[in-house]
Amino acid sequence: MFRGQFTHSVDAKGRISLPVRFRDQLTGASDPRIVVTPAIFDACLHVYPIQAWEEFEAKVNALPSLDRHAVRFRRLYVSAAVECELDGAGRLLVPQELRAHAKLDKDALWAGMGPKLELWSKPEWDRAIAMTPEEAEALRTAMEQVRL
Repeated sequence: MFRGQFTHSVDAKGRISLPVRFRDQLTGASDPRIVVTPAIFDACLHVYPIQAWEEFEAKVNALPSLDRHAVRFRRLYVSAAVECELDGAGRLLVPQELRAHAKLDKDALWAGMGPKLELWSKPEWDRAIAMTPEEAEALRTAMEQVRL
């Protein structure tokens, strides 16, 4: 499980260092490949260890093949996925199209989200987590309703 937040720079070639804590989790697995795909509702990327991606993909494949929402989800999320490996220095080369989706150009933020990671530009992350007092209260209420 991935947890925590780490900030790293994006180099001129589009490589971003994976935090050692996350790297150890990936390289300790039997297969160190990772899958990167654009988030649908946020300007960030979702990063999965290959095993977690394959489990997720099996669930997606079990969805009805003619359901228009399932088809659209596959087109937006699964077809955009890219399989990657870390280089010897523990850096991930993020393809240009995915960097553009996440607005990654200088400072990046890795966010552990349980079974996957999110990769954000630092300014987009700051915008995503900013809340008005009313939004904070609505979130508190929603978490109470699910007993968190």
